[in-house]
Amino acid sequence: MAQTDSGGVSYTKADAGYFEKRHLQRYAGIWSLWALGVGAVISGHFSGWNFGFGTGGWGGVLVAGIIIAIMYLGLVFCIAEMSPALPHTGAAYSFGRTAMGPWGGFITGLCENVEYVVTPAVIAFFIGSYLGGIFQTSAAMAPIWWIVTYVIFLALNVFGVALSFRVTLIVTILSLAVLIIFWFSAIPNMDFSRWALNIGAGPDGAAVELPEGNGPMFPFGLSGVLATLPFAVWLFLAIEQLPLAAEESVDPKRDMPKGIILGMLRSSYRRS
Repeated sequence: MAQTDSGGVSYTKADAGYFEKRHLQRYAGIWSLWALGVGAVISGHFSGWNFGFGTGGWGGVLVAGIIIAIMYLGLVFCIAEMSPALPHTGAAYSFGRTAMGPWGGFITGLCENVEYVVTPAVIAFFIGSYLGGIFQTSAAMAPIWWIVTYVIFLALNVFGVALSFRVTLIVTILSLAVLIIFWFSAIPNMDFSRWALNIGAGPDGAAVELPEGNGPMFPFGLSGVLATLPFAVWLFLAIEQLPLAAEESVDPKRDMPKGIILGMLRSSYRRS
């Protein structure tokens, strides 16, 4: 094994046998990757984005969602090109290291780790809130739901990528079915002015609910749209994690771009 120095970091060049003993199982095809991408995003369609109504109203959420959709489309097309060229488990870390050197890769990987540590915790919180409501448990039980949910997520990944992809596919299909049922059941009760335009600005500038609806599209103006951008991210958040599965992809050059773009298009369709 030869050592090289780059940017103050020492690299040890390993032979092919080193990687053959450590490579991941190639299981994921196009539809497994699609399910992983949609499954990562779909939790944000149940919770997270709706907090934007309190900062931007219905119009603010709509415009912020369009802005974030355009930005995410650009991101998805970029990573769809880069992931087949650099099919490494590090994903954005690998992209950053190749483009900006070891320290650029380190900072990128550190930021990505923060995202993927915080995001499962937030999702576990939302699922715990749903379970608490379904089973009518007290607020004191909430940490138990969080722990159980997090342990299940962790176990699915520890016990193997094949199991993880199967469960992700099943849960994604069930989640889509729930959303479709909700859409059709809501059609008879659609009243745009009553239920969409029911947010107004109070005397102190905070959001207030208008019981009769008929409020403004943009109760907080342009500043409300800008304040809503972080919540609109939930509509697409985490699809950028898909290149992390590049090493588990059967054919990254063929499957990864199609899986990423199909997942993004499905997310955009649900938002519309």
